Order: sequence, then C-alpha cells, then structure tokens
Amino acid sequence: MQATDSIFYIIILIMSVVIHEVSHGFMAEYFGDNTARDAGRLTLNPLPHLDLFGSILLPAVLILSHAGFLFGWAKPVPYNPNNLRNKKWGTLAVAAAGILANFFIAIIFGLIIRFTSGLALPESFYTITSIIVLVNLALGIFNLVPIPPLDGSKILFSFLPESAFSFMITYERYALILLLVFVVFFADYLYPIMAFAFHLVTGLAL
Repeated sequence: MQATDSIFYIIILIMSVVIHEVSHGFMAEYFGDNTARDAGRLTLNPLPHLDLFGSILLPAVLILSHAGFLFGWAKPVPYNPNNLRNKKWGTLAVAAAGILANFFIAIIFGLIIRFTSGLALPESFYTITSIIVLVNLALGIFNLVPIPPLDGSKILFSFLPESAFSFMITYERYALILLLVFVVFFADYLYPIMAFAFHLVTGLAL
C-alpha cells in the first residue's frame, strides 16, 4: 500500500466509522433516547469519536508493519435502551443503523464507479472512490458477525426470547476470546464475501 493511499485510507476509515457511530445515535434518538445528543456525539467532527487505540494506534501499526490492510473503530456512541419507545425493535434498529449506513455509502460510491467507468476521469478519483467502497463494505460485513461488541450480536440478541438472557450473559463473558479466535482463524473467509459485494456494486474485480 503506497503512502498516499494509506493516508486516504486512514481518513476514509475514520470518517466511515464516525458515520457508523453517529447513525447509531440518530436512530436511538428517533426511538426516543437522547443520550448521544446530550453527550455531544451526534456530530461528524471526528475528534469526539476518536479512540486512541482503534482510531490512531492500530491503523498506524498496520501501516508501519506493511500489513496490506487497515482496520479500526471509533468510541461507541452511548445510548440507553431503557429510553427507547420500543425496546425490542428500537434495539434492533439502533444496531442495524451503523451497518446500513456503511452499506449505503458503499452502494452510492460503487454506483458512481460503475456509471463513470467509461469517462476519462483521473486515476486518483477511482482510487479514492474504490477505497471508500472497500472500507465501508469491510465495516458493514465485519459488524454483521454476531460476536459482542459487534453490531451483529445486538441484532442476534434482539431476536432471542427473554429466557435466553443467561445464555447472552455467558456469551458476552467470552466475547473477547471468541472475537480474537474469529479474527485469527476465520476473518479470511470474509474476503470472498467482500470481493463479491465489491464486484456487485462497482462491476470491477477486487
């Protein structure tokens, strides 16, 4: 990954995770919870959202180690599920909002690539738009994994009956271990899904 591409990648990654988190907050507010707004987190200014490790140190380490990919996260936007008008469907909507926001961004910029492919636009334009699509597809797909604290787990839990509460507590207790196991042994299985989605929205091969 070239230095210029890495800079664009970090900027796009930060803004994409900020949009992801702000989407959670706006959806919570729609369902009646103002926690995120009261905390000053319903803003696209990245500074209130930055996480020292996930937003700065981890991307920097990946670049310096020439890992070939970048990933990161922002501070979770706070919300109180007890304030939601409909706790079950509100929780589901809040969890899904960030994922849907990332997929929406990926689709919009993917279609831009698809419908401008015949134009003589600068290569840098396609580099930046492709990175936007890739980052947002990666965030959306990865967050669908049903392991806490990823959004997929909240979506899963919203469909489980109250009788499964003890299972959810136990599951969350081992979440970090499960997430590390997934990242180390199974994350590569997400690549074919991302490649297919990238081709689907852009018409290009990854």
